[in-house]
Amino acid sequence: MSFTMHGIAVSSGIAIGHAHLLSHTALEVAHYVLPKHMVQDEVKRFEAALESTRRELAALRDNRPQQAAAEFDAFLDLHLMILDDEHISQAPRHMIEREHCNAEWALKAQMDDLVTHFEAFEDAYLRERKTDVIQVVERVLKTLIGHPGQVPPAARHDVSMILVAHDVSPADLIQLKPHQFAAILTDLGGATSHTAIIARSLNTPCVVGLHRARQLMRENDMLIVDGTQGVIIVNPDKQILAEYKLRQSLLELERQKLKRLKSTRANTLDDAAIELHANIEMPHDLAEVQENGATGIGLFRSEFLFLNRDDLPDEDEQFEAYRAVAEGMGGLPVTIRTFDLGADKQLNGTKRVASNPALGLRAIRLCLAEPQLFRTQLRAVLRASHYGNVKILVPMLSSVSEINQTLQFIAAVKQGLDAEGIPYNRAVPIGGMVEIPAAALALNVFTRKLDFLSIGTNDLIQYTLAIDRTDEEVAHLYDPLHPAVLYLLAHVIGSANKAGIPISVCGEMAGELAYTRLLLGMGLRQFSMRPTQLLGIKQRVLTTSLPQIAPLMQKIMRADDPLKIQELLGRLNAA
Repeated sequence: MSFTMHGIAVSSGIAIGHAHLLSHTALEVAHYVLPKHMVQDEVKRFEAALESTRRELAALRDNRPQQAAAEFDAFLDLHLMILDDEHISQAPRHMIEREHCNAEWALKAQMDDLVTHFEAFEDAYLRERKTDVIQVVERVLKTLIGHPGQVPPAARHDVSMILVAHDVSPADLIQLKPHQFAAILTDLGGATSHTAIIARSLNTPCVVGLHRARQLMRENDMLIVDGTQGVIIVNPDKQILAEYKLRQSLLELERQKLKRLKSTRANTLDDAAIELHANIEMPHDLAEVQENGATGIGLFRSEFLFLNRDDLPDEDEQFEAYRAVAEGMGGLPVTIRTFDLGADKQLNGTKRVASNPALGLRAIRLCLAEPQLFRTQLRAVLRASHYGNVKILVPMLSSVSEINQTLQFIAAVKQGLDAEGIPYNRAVPIGGMVEIPAAALALNVFTRKLDFLSIGTNDLIQYTLAIDRTDEEVAHLYDPLHPAVLYLLAHVIGSANKAGIPISVCGEMAGELAYTRLLLGMGLRQFSMRPTQLLGIKQRVLTTSLPQIAPLMQKIMRADDPLKIQELLGRLNAA
């Protein structure tokens, strides 16, 4: 029987193949009472399962494939930390001793309690981390019942395999990676789930939030996965199958053609030079940056050096990471953003709890509140500036006071390096992110005091519209084409250009083809995006004439009807 399912599209592309259903441990476990003389043996059984799971995760981390994405290590470390949390490692043991219950029941009871705490978080990203707790407990339960980490049979070479699961943990994905699934489908998950993040890093089509896919599909069902639209077609007829095979071939042909643009200069038809830079998280992302012909690093998210670890990276560790990128880019610009921690990215062991973390102590606010952390990072960045074309980017600035404090802090760090005779670029450019409406509306202060600006469209849109785009209840209201958003973008880009201050966009809009001509028409000449998006954006730049799109841009900026703006944008992209 043929039918269609719809989920959340989190990694684009089209995949065609046969379903492989990944079994999972049912978390409905039996409850029974043990005789007193068996309690200590049950405790030992529980502790043995913990240790076995710990060894399994550590082995996966230590032996991960070299080509695996950086996120794998971070997620495995997170799962190891959850495993060592007292709610998982200690509380069940106490419950076994106190209530004489079986280990499975004690572990499940503590998991339920921990998940309840996660569900109370207002922040959608933090709420979604309850999935990690469930995945860790599920792995321990598999060990307790004698079915540790299941992987599929050897991959068949005659057909593509599409993984269908209730959920997939990072550890599972490492074990499954050698099978090279054509796509990943899960019942659970959202746009910020680990499955989604990993799928995007692997460039594997992925649809999550399907709810009942694992239940409705059968092993070896023929599937079409449209990772762009979030559509799954189960057992398609010959006509639909032929249509999607053609679409798939055209997409692959397009990808191969785009590779030819790697060394082509990104100039518009009227010869306006456009800079296309890349966003990275870790030094080993450089290979992908160079593969796609980026002319610089527009955003090095340095906070990823701090995440999912029990200790903090010291000055030398940070310096080596920053220097590796600076040297690796061979003189091309490398913009290092000071750590944007807080909100959805917390340091391990952080005790701060805010009712709305996105509006709390985060980014530059946290840097100024933790001067030793900030000083250590700035010393590392400045030292690395001696080895390449390094720039410093400060996130979430909102006032002249924050700008002044930041500049004074940097000046003090420079004095310390001078006193020690440590070389650095004394003229290293200092820039600020425009991601708060207050910064956009008071831009003259920024253009007077800073060397360059970068627009973080993700936060700017959310703060302007008071929308959390990770919240399923209101995500549909997140609108980059809202007239207020367009006004702020045009205002910031135009004001920076008028002041002669370099301006870029490093948020998601920079990598969206639908918005390339819109931003070009506003006067943007520097984009920064995920490396895999770069060649597609370059192709759109090469086919754009700025004089030709100018009349449509004027109409878009005068429009206040969302439907009219959409219609005009369609015409702009068809020009």
